[in-house]
Amino acid sequence: MESLSLSSLLDVMGELFSDEISIAVSNPKEYIYYRPSKRINLKIKAGDPVKKGTIAYKAIRSGQKVSEFIDRDVFGVPYHGMAVPFYHDGVLEGCVTAIYPAHTNGKSVVTIKTLDGWKPLPYSEVLYLEVKDRKTYVHGEEYSGVHKHSLQEFEYILPRDSFVRCHRSYIVNVHYIQEIYPDTHSTFVLEMKNGMRIHVSQSYSSYFRKILGF
Repeated sequence: MESLSLSSLLDVMGELFSDEISIAVSNPKEYIYYRPSKRINLKIKAGDPVKKGTIAYKAIRSGQKVSEFIDRDVFGVPYHGMAVPFYHDGVLEGCVTAIYPAHTNGKSVVTIKTLDGWKPLPYSEVLYLEVKDRKTYVHGEEYSGVHKHSLQEFEYILPRDSFVRCHRSYIVNVHYIQEIYPDTHSTFVLEMKNGMRIHVSQSYSSYFRKILGF
């Protein structure tokens, strides 16, 4: 059998992990591989330096496994992670980092900006979130409004058992999906209970099917 490239081998290994976990590999100075997940993407590229303050940096500096929460100041989004250094002939050659989305607890509403002011909207009443004209719109049963967070930030805030990213422009509350219809190129169209139709893009279709179990 022909030898696998490092990238191919890591891609295969990445399939063993959850769709929610991103994988990064670095040498002592820079990243050499990155596999983003559907739930969190730190937008690391091969060749990017290992930033001070990251768990990869801490693992390389200490030579030991590091597991902790990192706030949004480093990559723009908060995350939990575990970094494990690896050695060859006793010399530290880099580390492997598993990156998990940070999920917040306690708050159960999203406060939206309406024409009249602000409206706290319970998560249970949110139908879907949409990006349009560079703004994030939160659509509820009775109210809709604008929020300053991006969809990526909302992915880390909203409860995973209810909300699923289905498109680069949409997150939907699965409890408000009325029907799922097949569309072209192995994609789907969701009919929401308010009559809105939302496309599941091809890049999210397999993840969406896995989450909903069909």
